Amino acid sequence: MKRPTEEPPVKARPSVDLDVLAAIHPELFDDSHIYVHCHIRNQWQDMLIRIWRATFLLDRESGSRSTLVHAENITYAPVWTLVPDGKSYSFLLIFGALPKTCTLFDLVEETAGSGGFYVSSIPRNERDVYHVNLL
Repeated sequence: MKRPTEEPPVKARPSVDLDVLAAIHPELFDDSHIYVHCHIRNQWQDMLIRIWRATFLLDRESGSRSTLVHAENITYAPVWTLVPDGKSYSFLLIFGALPKTCTLFDLVEETAGSGGFYVSSIPRNERDVYHVNLL
């Protein structure tokens, strides 16, 4: 006799598991989002970081912009995230789609002042999952 299959519990608020996300096969992505894992190696004391909602990806050839949709493990400006002294820190940025013809793009953080990051010439891959070192 077969036992009835139980339905898994439903989470009220889904989370993103970075290791699982990086291992997902590209055909399973049907949302056309771009996932950028950002890594910082903090060599200072009392380092504070945050992300501005104006952060975007820029297609180097067409000039098309992909806007920031969501950020995990980092706060949006004006709130700061403290990075522990001498520790590495990672966060995930999720962007809307870039044109299918895009082969090279930049990651640009526009801020109200100085200090925004810029990662130039990121080669496009079929998974649209990337890892960048910011410091």
